[in-house]
Amino acid sequence: QYLDKVLETVVEPGASIGANATILPGLRIGRAAMVGAGAVVTQDVPAHAIVVGNPARITGYTFSSGVRAASALEPSPEDLAALDGPRPLGVGKAQLWPLPNFKDLRGAIVPVEFGRNLPFVPQRQFFVFGVPDNKVRGEHAHRECHQFLVALHGSLNLVLTDGENSAEIRLSRPDYGVYMPPMIWGIQYNFSPETVLGVYASHPYDGAEYIREFEEFRQLTRKTS
Repeated sequence: QYLDKVLETVVEPGASIGANATILPGLRIGRAAMVGAGAVVTQDVPAHAIVVGNPARITGYTFSSGVRAASALEPSPEDLAALDGPRPLGVGKAQLWPLPNFKDLRGAIVPVEFGRNLPFVPQRQFFVFGVPDNKVRGEHAHRECHQFLVALHGSLNLVLTDGENSAEIRLSRPDYGVYMPPMIWGIQYNFSPETVLGVYASHPYDGAEYIREFEEFRQLTRKTS
């Protein structure tokens, strides 16, 4: 018996597929993605993602020069103590941003004071949690909204690009975060179990303010560069 409709598998321009990789029917391999040799792909692969293994998992992004999760920047407490302020990440005006951390025998407290120790005054705050470790969040940029991302619990990888330069940071403690100004493309992946990501935003939610297609983002950044 023949199927009424054959599931269409789509490989977008610039994607590469390694030898002996298996891709299940009906999936989409995103633009400029890389599927490793022998990988078994059971879900759509986002644009620019690098996937390997069985089942295939994201290990990096091609606009991060193939950076793998193990080599993402993860500042130690000593690194943060040595900073006298925010550290540029080399991606637009994005910054690694230390937060005050007061510790004693009872534990630690990290205060966040709007208008004092954040790069903008937030109008919105939201939390991302319950993300399976094989799922990806973000994959968009903002036209006007500034954001500050901090791991309140657990850890995750954050990939940033301005269309030309990119960086990858492991967020793993609440005493530092990343400032993302407008027109920076952001992706979050490799969530550890029970991770809670806190996001402070300078604007109320506006769906029209998002840029959700990477090629549109690239075109807009070229026009302004």
